[in-house]
Amino acid sequence: MKKITIYFLLFTLYVNFSFGQDLKDKNILLVWGGWDGHNPELFVNHIEKWLISENANYKIHNGVSAYDNYEELIKYDLIIQSITMGQIGKEELNNLLKAVANGVGFSGAHGGIADSFRNNPSYQFMVGGQWVSHPGNKVKFKVNIHEDELTDGIQDFELFSEQWYVHYDPNVDIIATTTFDGKYYPEIDGVVMPIAWKKMYNKGKIFCLTIGHDPDEFVNDENAWKLLSKGLLWAMK
Repeated sequence: MKKITIYFLLFTLYVNFSFGQDLKDKNILLVWGGWDGHNPELFVNHIEKWLISENANYKIHNGVSAYDNYEELIKYDLIIQSITMGQIGKEELNNLLKAVANGVGFSGAHGGIADSFRNNPSYQFMVGGQWVSHPGNKVKFKVNIHEDELTDGIQDFELFSEQWYVHYDPNVDIIATTTFDGKYYPEIDGVVMPIAWKKMYNKGKIFCLTIGHDPDEFVNDENAWKLLSKGLLWAMK
């Protein structure tokens, strides 16, 4: 626990200094739930430590009932979601889409954002992509960082995790990629797949990161944490 706390304090200082964004008095909603295998509560706990250190105003909500009230949602600068699979009602989804379209940022990692609500293509259209496979399950792979305002100071890095194959919107702005080697499916040898992207949904900013099968990846690798936290900062209203 002490190691995690020190880690977040150090990299909070780095990220905010290098990206020029202040979390003080920002209003942030963290929503978690869905499949337990992705440890959504642990992911939210890691983010919460960062928000506390930065004096952000935040609320944590378990379940999609967080999206029941549009008038409440529109008050937030950023929604960080960690819900893998799961279901969402029509009214809740419409409230979420409307809030983001009107300027509330939306962000997350791995299944918490890019494998949520599989039966709702309007949600997938907003996010800009959807998980379809992770060949070999957990493998060692390289994350290649592209030049972008979000990636200054972030180096290419390697992970042992799920290397995601996604179907994605050609309109997204890709800022990190990975290349498949064809070991498990020869026909995808050399395929370059996005790992992180940003996009607009009307007035709202979306940041999606596909690593994070184990939320501790963001604690154990400084470049993974920089990529996530700078993306969250960018997505804020």
